[in-house]
Amino acid sequence: MFLEIHNLNKHFATKEGALVVLKDINMAIERGEFICAVGASGSGKSTLLRQIAGLDTPTTGEVRIDGKRVASPGSDRGMVFQHYTLYPWMNVQENTEFGLKLQGVPKKERREQASYYLNVVGLTKFARALPKELSGGMKQRVAIARALASEPDILLMDEPFGALDIHTKESMHEFMLDLWQRTNLTIFMITHDVEEAVFLSNRIYALGARPGTVRKEMVINLPNRSHTVKRHSIFHDYRDELMELLRRHGQEAVAAVA
Repeated sequence: MFLEIHNLNKHFATKEGALVVLKDINMAIERGEFICAVGASGSGKSTLLRQIAGLDTPTTGEVRIDGKRVASPGSDRGMVFQHYTLYPWMNVQENTEFGLKLQGVPKKERREQASYYLNVVGLTKFARALPKELSGGMKQRVAIARALASEPDILLMDEPFGALDIHTKESMHEFMLDLWQRTNLTIFMITHDVEEAVFLSNRIYALGARPGTVRKEMVINLPNRSHTVKRHSIFHDYRDELMELLRRHGQEAVAAVA
């Protein structure tokens, strides 16, 4: 397995005692897969992503990438957040080069590498534009190009399309599928959007809340990955099963708190 999560638990100290955010998380992801972890608020999705990114450490358990234990951030993992986190005073080219600059990559090499990935995401013509001159979808493409420029082994995405309008979001979904199929990149994305998860991923981990636990692992086999598949009965079946699962566990979580 490429990405392995073993018996991961995450607690936070509070005045009332330990708050269990993630409990007994186990996942196994092959190289080249597009995986979504889907869950409602309180399921620990962002906390889980932080463990994989090395931005935080598990209370117990571990995350391994390509056999190596994750203990800190690394260039083997690229991150894309919901909000674009672009520097407004830098143009598109400079934003894309920024991570490489921090890594000490020579100017000529980082310019070539960033230019290559701007071409991959279709933004070569906007290399000199400032973020304020771009649409929301274009800003997110720049963020993806910046993450890809370091040539990570895995792309981690934290609800990357949550701030986009529905039409831009659908366009970005098609863009991501095309990018994934062309690059064979390993992608791990968290989302609360069930339809998004079904459309994009080849496997889904459904997380229950309070604490976040893996309630179900679902393999997604769609007849195609065009927008028309959303009218297909199998798409509706996956969506309805996931929504019912999340609704049921959400009710259980509320009842447990009450």
